[in-house]
Amino acid sequence: MLTRRHMLGTAALALIAPRASFAVELTQHELYFDKDAPVLGNPKGDVTLVEFFDYQCGYCKSSHPIVRRIVKEDGNVRLVLKDWPIFGGVSVFAAQAVLGAAQLGKYEPAMEAVMKIQGRVSEEAVEQALASVDLPMDRIAAAVNKHNTKISGLLDRNYAQATSFNLVGTPSFVTGTSLYPGVLDEEGLKKAIAKARA
Repeated sequence: MLTRRHMLGTAALALIAPRASFAVELTQHELYFDKDAPVLGNPKGDVTLVEFFDYQCGYCKSSHPIVRRIVKEDGNVRLVLKDWPIFGGVSVFAAQAVLGAAQLGKYEPAMEAVMKIQGRVSEEAVEQALASVDLPMDRIAAAVNKHNTKISGLLDRNYAQATSFNLVGTPSFVTGTSLYPGVLDEEGLKKAIAKARA
């Protein structure tokens, strides 16, 4: 069985370091329709909302229920979730673990469990949160190791996209042709969706 340190590996450490080769032009298709990026809401929705987030970001965690509720109430929004683990090793660990759960068909329960962690996020807290939704760490580690290239590639692309937008923090949202850095309250989120739909 692999330890948490094995799960992080060198690919995760490389993710945090800036890469000059990431200065590439980003298309809407690459942003909105990355085949490996998790999608919640309506997969065939007429509006796509992208959220760049970090599991250690308090603003991401507090706004998450609002984002999910608005997406559900609208019923026609694709919510594309882009892990951007900018707060260090624990953030990378959490992102890799939840993306590992995605390989088991369990992205949504894993993501929700980790988002609900109260207080400081630690590797142990992530493990406990995932275990609470019947995702023991041995299964997660096996999935991460089996799909390491896919998960690392997705995290690298997310990093490249955030960098290309010159984002400075999480959460940050993109919909239509507009970028919304920072928290969107309920009214702001509804306006952003309406603008993208218009």
